[in-house]
Amino acid sequence: QVQLVESGGGLVQAGGSLRLSCAASGFIFSLATMGWYRQTPGKQRELVATITNGRVTDYDDSVKGRFTISRDNAKNTVYLQMNNLKPEDTAVYFCRSTSRGFTSWGQGTQVTVSS
Repeated sequence: QVQLVESGGGLVQAGGSLRLSCAASGFIFSLATMGWYRQTPGKQRELVATITNGRVTDYDDSVKGRFTISRDNAKNTVYLQMNNLKPEDTAVYFCRSTSRGFTSWGQGTQVTVSS
């Protein structure tokens, strides 16, 4: 059974930093593409960043230069380092795994950036 558990969200002032973590289990983590997505009320979930099993990364233009996605295969964990946070980064952040054609989501963690 696939499980993705996010942590690290919270309230931070604009310009501050947070690091999100997503602990994974139930599949071969090292073979999966992992991603972070975010969603605000009334809007569709949107891509923030992804990292492949070969550690190739991709970012939405709105976070390039501020956010960094990384993974630790020994810990089955993917991270999202978020620097220079802006109020528009406020959202629920979700972890996603894609492996062998199957996609799973975590429950989300709230990030709130105050101005």
